[in-house]
Amino acid sequence: MVQVLRFDNGSFVSITEGQEKIGGMLASIATEPVPSTVTIIPPKSESIFLKMMSDYLSSITKGINIVSAFIPQELDTKTTKVLMTKIKEIIEK
Repeated sequence: MVQVLRFDNGSFVSITEGQEKIGGMLASIATEPVPSTVTIIPPKSESIFLKMMSDYLSSITKGINIVSAFIPQELDTKTTKVLMTKIKEIIEK
């Protein structure tokens, strides 16, 4: 499940599989030339996916973005692409 809360200066994205829980959490802020990202809660898995998502969102919104993911098992490539596409569609609306 993907949930997005949008704000004037950023967003909060929650990605959960199975139960709705807070998982690993990263925050990014748009800075030039690349976003600055910090880990709030270390993820058990998918740390690269979380960083990519948080950085990407900060780059397109030019703001502060927090991404949380509770994903009990490793994501395969296809699922990762589907999630990224879905989140991009929601944010770009």
